Amino acid sequence: MASRKSRPERRQEPLSRERIVAAAVELLDAVGEGGLTFRALAERLATGPGAIYWHVTGKNELLAAAIDAVIAPTLAGDDTGTTPQEAIRSLALGVFDAIDAHPWVGTTLAQLPRTPGKSPMLRVFERIGRQVQALHVPEAAQFTAASALLSYILGVAGQNAANTRAAQANADRANTDRAAFLDAVATAWRELDPDEYRFTRDVAGQLREHDDRAEFVAGIDLILAGITAGRADGRTRP
Repeated sequence: MASRKSRPERRQEPLSRERIVAAAVELLDAVGEGGLTFRALAERLATGPGAIYWHVTGKNELLAAAIDAVIAPTLAGDDTGTTPQEAIRSLALGVFDAIDAHPWVGTTLAQLPRTPGKSPMLRVFERIGRQVQALHVPEAAQFTAASALLSYILGVAGQNAANTRAAQANADRANTDRAAFLDAVATAWRELDPDEYRFTRDVAGQLREHDDRAEFVAGIDLILAGITAGRADGRTRP
């Protein structure tokens, strides 16, 4: 007698938006944005796709909610007792680490449609903007300052996550570790033509020894230094 194919165990907890979003984050971590489908999510939750649509209208809403869930812990802290610079630095590092742990966030943000007032990063922008105001940046320049900080944070964090994955993939193919891979790249830089790539050759050693988080924070500090210097001498422009 042929054995019957076992069915997936039915979910024990009531299905909720929170459970759906948590399962979506797990699926995105495992297979990336391309592997997130309502069918795959339904299998993970041991339910039907129709039950998911009751809580989430479509993939874009689900992706935005997943990003919100990943970024939310970075917004949970209290800025009381810190300087605006410290608060921005802490928030930036939180977003950097979140994207490093969930690389799909960086690529997914660029693919989501621009819906007015619905950006998953709007709360981050608000948090940055309040600290920009606390720095007494002129009102006409506040949008530019906050936008520059947010663009740097998302751009560098997303690129770092992509570079880390690429470096790790190359290291895996070469059966070596990331440090050895970077050492090989730095060595290749040092062998470039000195006339065409003078600067790249000069900083090859820094590539070999650099720390991604430290470089990221250094960039934040450069932007903050420019903002505060412009505020002090009136050069800040909208």
